[in-house]
Amino acid sequence: MKNQDSILIFGSSGQIGKSLIRKLTKNNYKVIAVTRSIHRKGYQIKTQSNYGYLELEEINSFEEEKISKLMERCSVCINLIGILFENKKNHFRLIHSEVASLLSKVASKNSVGQFIHVSALGIESAKDSMYALSKLDGEKKVKENFPKAVILKPSVVYSVDDNFTTNFMSLLSILPVMPLYYSGNTKFTPIHVSDLTDIIFQIIDRKIHGETIECVGPEVLTFKEMLKIILKSINKNRLLLPIPYFLAKINAKFLELFPKPLLTIDQLKLLKYDNVVSKKYKTNYDFKMNSNRKFYDEIIKYSFNWASGGQFSKKKINKAN
Repeated sequence: MKNQDSILIFGSSGQIGKSLIRKLTKNNYKVIAVTRSIHRKGYQIKTQSNYGYLELEEINSFEEEKISKLMERCSVCINLIGILFENKKNHFRLIHSEVASLLSKVASKNSVGQFIHVSALGIESAKDSMYALSKLDGEKKVKENFPKAVILKPSVVYSVDDNFTTNFMSLLSILPVMPLYYSGNTKFTPIHVSDLTDIIFQIIDRKIHGETIECVGPEVLTFKEMLKIILKSINKNRLLLPIPYFLAKINAKFLELFPKPLLTIDQLKLLKYDNVVSKKYKTNYDFKMNSNRKFYDEIIKYSFNWASGGQFSKKKINKAN
């Protein structure tokens, strides 16, 4: 028998998952959070929840029988699973397409009330990116398996737990020169994680079905503008230098050698394409789900960790006074 207040979340240990658990449990929804390693990720997830509203489940492999038993206990399933780069175990097609297909198929078989799948914005034109192609294939399979699914396509999602602003804060705090890929002209509509989780909450609360929604923040910023805002927030001056593609490719080849790559060739290809509203789908604003948090106003709340002096920097102390 399904618990109508239970929400099953796959990909619960990421920045969206943790923020969503806070939002849902605060509003008296019971959450079943799936993780691959309770011992490694469980303690992080547990701290996000109101006591008694969270249950952790460990799944090391995506077996239909295990997933089906979890689906039987929920009325809403949310797929947040995604990777930014590939490794020996995780490939784009496996994670973004095959897993998405499996989850949506099992959700349909178990008559889950809502299936919410988080994809990505600005991927339709990126035919040379394996990340983008796998995301698009995942969307297609979700729609085929669960026609009433809600597919969310957010722009860059940022917060203190992200892999975007924090990486660039680290790089800009130590590098005297920062390369500008494609002259820094690529456009983004960054959305704060709290705004995105508010959107997901409203989709559940308002029982929205069968929509593809582009989720964007209130500003359109170029890559160069975002770097300048980050520099301002950490109180640094750096040379932002446009570089030709062949040099950018050499740079990416080096950076993708790291265990947790700062930039890969595939990400470099993706950076060619604007990450803005396509006008092919409705946006969160069409549903009166406005995202009001502005980029600088939010990153200044945590960027002092990368400024000279850290949390005890002069700017931080003056602000507190």
